[in-house]
Amino acid sequence: MRVLAAQARSEQPSARCAVLLPGAYDTPQAFLQGGFAAAVQRRQLPLDLYFAALELEHVNDRSMLERLRAEVVLPARARGCRSIWLGGISFGGFLALLYAQRYSQDIDGLCLLAPYLGSRRTAPPIGDEDEALWQFVKTGANDLPVRLGYGAEDRFADRHRLLAAELPRESVNIVHGGHDWPTWLLLWEDFLQQWMP
Repeated sequence: MRVLAAQARSEQPSARCAVLLPGAYDTPQAFLQGGFAAAVQRRQLPLDLYFAALELEHVNDRSMLERLRAEVVLPARARGCRSIWLGGISFGGFLALLYAQRYSQDIDGLCLLAPYLGSRRTAPPIGDEDEALWQFVKTGANDLPVRLGYGAEDRFADRHRLLAAELPRESVNIVHGGHDWPTWLLLWEDFLQQWMP
C-alpha cells in the first residue's frame, strides 16, 4: 500500500496520528495539495499524518481494510502512537467507517469528511456490509468518537444528514460549501481546532 507521511517532528514519531483516506479518484498527494499537512504545521501540532492510497484492486478484492491495518495502523501503534484517528474524504470516509466496524479496537476516533454513503439510504453496493454499517453507527459505533463534517451544498448532503441524525449534535459540523477540497480543508481546520488542540 502506498502511504505518504507528513510527520510533525523528524526525529521521533508523535504520540498522536491521523490516517487519512482520499476519495475514489484522488491520490495521497491531494491531501498535501489541499493544505491538510500545512494546517497541522501552522498550528505546530504534535500530530503525524499518514495519507494512504486507495488501490482499486484492493478495494475490489476486499483486501483494502486488512492491508490498511497491517501496513499502516498497526505499525503506527508499534512506533509508539497512543492515539490514532482514522479519517477519509468521500469514498475514503466510507472505507474508514467499514474499517471501524471491523477493527474499532485499533483506533481512537473517526474523522469523516463528506463520506460517500451511496445514492440511497444505505452504502454503495460493494458487498453485504451496507446495512450492518448503518447498524454499527446507530448502536454507537462501539463507543468510538465519530466526527462528521460536510458542506451544506454538497451533492450528497441528504445522505450526510441521515448519518448526522445518528450522531450526537456536537459531533457534526456543517459549513457552506460543496463536495470539493476548499470545503474539506475548512472542515479539517475545524476538526483540528476542536478535537486536536
